[in-house]
Amino acid sequence: MEERKHLIELWDICKVYKMGDSEVRANDGISFTIDDGEMVAIVGKSGSGKSTIMNIIGALDVPTSGCYCLNGIDVSKMNDNQLAEIRNKQIGFIFQQYNLLPKMNLLGNVELPLLYAGIGENKRSELAMKSLKRVGLGDKWKNRPNQLSGGQQQRVSIARALAGNPSLILADEPTGALDSRTSKEVLDFLKELNEEGNTIVIITHDNSIALEAKRVIKIHDGKVSFDGHVEEYRKLVV
Repeated sequence: MEERKHLIELWDICKVYKMGDSEVRANDGISFTIDDGEMVAIVGKSGSGKSTIMNIIGALDVPTSGCYCLNGIDVSKMNDNQLAEIRNKQIGFIFQQYNLLPKMNLLGNVELPLLYAGIGENKRSELAMKSLKRVGLGDKWKNRPNQLSGGQQQRVSIARALAGNPSLILADEPTGALDSRTSKEVLDFLKELNEEGNTIVIITHDNSIALEAKRVIKIHDGKVSFDGHVEEYRKLVV
């Protein structure tokens, strides 16, 4: 069996914020690796530091100290322009509130990250349509977001994340705005994508969502308090 490579490597990550005369250590010595093809949930309560580590993994921020490598590239010392390039080429984002542009049709919404990545118009449309078909919405490409259900809008968000064939799909509370039935549909679809070989990292405060992944990393007070197989985590929370 072929050995998987590390896609994400975090070594002793610290993120310190100045609050007046005091310092807040949002992340305090976080280390873990995630292999190519894994489906991992990073779980923690509000204020635990999980959103801070998500921003670092998503190249939206850099650590105060420590090292973060994505696909063998050291991201931890990059400037804003370099971070933007990493986001455009390596990461597909799925957000809780979908972040779709209301005046643009579905095809245009899915094309956006491809536009930012400098892909030409014809190729952009081809990739976006392929991605919409993949999530079962190819026939609705002319529709605007407000003509869709919440679950369909999240599928458009997933199509947008997939369009550029990223190394990593980063899902921030991907079911937070959905009812339980639609949440299950979205999570089942993320599992399908993982079975196809996509690396999925879900950020959530909800243990029931975390239990849908294959591995769970729990963040508590800025540190990793659990990192292991989902069945081990299930014994702790159920």
